[in-house]
Amino acid sequence: MLRFIVRVGINAVALWVASWLLPGIEIGSEAAVEASGNDAVGNVLSYSFVGLIFGLVNALVRPIVSLLSLPLTILTLGLFTIIINAAMLMLTSWLTSFTPIGFTVNDFFWTAILGAIIISLVSMVVGAVTGTKR
Repeated sequence: MLRFIVRVGINAVALWVASWLLPGIEIGSEAAVEASGNDAVGNVLSYSFVGLIFGLVNALVRPIVSLLSLPLTILTLGLFTIIINAAMLMLTSWLTSFTPIGFTVNDFFWTAILGAIIISLVSMVVGAVTGTKR
């Protein structure tokens, strides 16, 4: 259970870095800030919630998509994995559109692909530092 909580935290940090570096990725909502009464606490709750959804999407949907796209991934020597990661980011954006937490990715091609690369790199580095590699 602790490993799962650490993974959600790593996802939240990776999403924060991606939203900080890319203007097309935005996380946060007025509802979370109003509920907590504090901007910092509301932002942490927002990033944690989106990190949880992103982790669930990666745990449940990504293995199926990866298996179905295996021939294309082999044909592109693994580069199609970046497209799969971007699609999981867009799916997370779509799923959180039904919640009060606002998470948006403006453009699939550049913003989602660059966001997926940034999130993968940050997750890899933070996971290596904390000892919770995927």
